[in-house]
Amino acid sequence: MAAMGAASRRASEKLILEGRVSVNGQIVNSLGFKVNPELDEVFVDGRKLKKPRLVYLLMNKPKGCVCTMRDPQRRRTVMEFLPETTENLKPVGRLDFNTEGLLIFTNDGEFIQRMTHPKHGIEKSYVATVLGKIEDKQIERLRKGVILDGRRTAPAKLVRLSGSPQPKNDKVEITIHEGRNRQVRRMFEAVGAKVIELKRTKIGFLTIGNLKPGECRLLKAPEVQRLMRIGGASSGSGEKQHSE
Repeated sequence: MAAMGAASRRASEKLILEGRVSVNGQIVNSLGFKVNPELDEVFVDGRKLKKPRLVYLLMNKPKGCVCTMRDPQRRRTVMEFLPETTENLKPVGRLDFNTEGLLIFTNDGEFIQRMTHPKHGIEKSYVATVLGKIEDKQIERLRKGVILDGRRTAPAKLVRLSGSPQPKNDKVEITIHEGRNRQVRRMFEAVGAKVIELKRTKIGFLTIGNLKPGECRLLKAPEVQRLMRIGGASSGSGEKQHSE
């Protein structure tokens, strides 16, 4: 109901408990009642709710903002860079305050689950600028996985990007499919390397392309469908959406 624009989640629960919601002509007063938005007709006070238009938006998140809609510390948020008509979108995962790069927004809950759960194996690539030089043995440890919060991270893919034989700061591309809190920075810290700049450059097959920091673009239906296939969905989300 919240996704359909009827009310907030809390207000929607109140409407249900008050017996003001019906599904296919039958009053529903159970909060656990499930509906299929493709098949069921939902009414509030006799008014039929429209199915939400699923939207998928790709942003090149700039540094210096948080991935929340509102921030109690009054820092800049990604909300400032979203189109005004997409206030119901949620970020798919997070990038921390000082990390820039690709971030997807959507109002499709199944899509979010597919993209963020590590079992679906959606790879994300980052370019990490490391203070000073990173040794081969440190890179090898990262490839095998390191212990964070008592659990070993999944094996990562790493490629050196520095062109000079003795650069001031090394650059490394790292590809992972997990999404733990500040995972990339903490992985490098675990092997004794400090990340001073971090940019997510790829999600699955999506790349930044021509997007400048703070710019967004709508994902096309074939892109969404391809992402869902990578995430293990044979059908469903993205197949009946209109995103451009």
